Amino acid sequence: MFGISPFARTGLVIALMVLMPLGAGAQDAFKEFKQLESTPKMPKLNAFIAPGMAPEGVKLRDVAMEARLTADGTPVEEGLSWYVFSPIAGDDGKLPLIASAKGGPAAFQLAPGDYFVNVSFGRAGATKKLTVPDNGAVDKQVMVLDAGGLLLNAVSGTDARIRPDQLSFSVYSSEVRDDGERGLVLADVSPNTVVRLNAGTYHIVSEYGSVNAVIRADIQVEAGKLTEATIQHRAAQITFKLVSDAGGEAIADTAWSILTAAGDSVGESVSAFPTMVLAEGGYSAVARNKDKIYQRDFTVVAGRNTDVEVLMKDQQPQQTQGAARTVQQVPAGTPTPPGVQPAPVAPLPSYEQLVPQGGDDTSLD
Repeated sequence: MFGISPFARTGLVIALMVLMPLGAGAQDAFKEFKQLESTPKMPKLNAFIAPGMAPEGVKLRDVAMEARLTADGTPVEEGLSWYVFSPIAGDDGKLPLIASAKGGPAAFQLAPGDYFVNVSFGRAGATKKLTVPDNGAVDKQVMVLDAGGLLLNAVSGTDARIRPDQLSFSVYSSEVRDDGERGLVLADVSPNTVVRLNAGTYHIVSEYGSVNAVIRADIQVEAGKLTEATIQHRAAQITFKLVSDAGGEAIADTAWSILTAAGDSVGESVSAFPTMVLAEGGYSAVARNKDKIYQRDFTVVAGRNTDVEVLMKDQQPQQTQGAARTVQQVPAGTPTPPGVQPAPVAPLPSYEQLVPQGGDDTSLD
């Protein structure tokens, strides 16, 4: 699927998820893709020691360090960031940085004492306490990251490819906080990018375009494995045109509003050829040109990119001059506002108009 062939693949339900072991040879899988927060491989003796951190007259001890994705895995050869801190906070309340290194396995010269060592691999990391003895051998420090890789992609409909510049992913923690939100791990991840994460479950939000095509999925990252996930979007790319005749030239200076079946606006544009990515469903395209409004209903089918033409004959009916008006009754004696012509008042009926006509013994009682 993505050109990684030497490893077994297992299909799961998102659209496709692939797990592969990251052993000595499998680490090369990371090199085939653009990576986040990667660092170039550097020699072992790449440690930086902060000035003034090595006490005078104190014999420094050599401390070798390496990191592994799993306890039984091979050492990670590149992409690591090492940090050694003093356990005693400084005046600013932070732990002072003693030394740092980037690349693969590292070697530090440290004075005897206690330290905190942190190693990060992308968004994965591990921290441990280190004690450097005054005498005797110093064991190699092996840090287990318990980490894997995640590579994301997406299709539209069944298998329609989506341009990479139309896709973005955000990675969130699986736990929901008290405020109902999830913690953001990484935002705006491009497709075909390896994200290095600690093992666990992550909530992935995939956005296709910038309107309403959003898919969410929970994905499990396993330690020592590269997880490839292809998410299936139920959306399509739609191009709108206002034309005088079917298949005609698009009319410029047209303002567009796209409404859902419920009447909610999801997109607006002023263009002859606006293009939007919309989730599948029913919509109405409303075009405004030279004080006239045209409208057409249409349906978006997942994976089927298409043009929607709105004909100028599809003009919305305008309100006529003789439309009914609502008249509010004004109590008698209310003064007429300035500049307003008072409405004519019908004369009261006379007694003769009220008395029935027809005989002498007719009475009003």
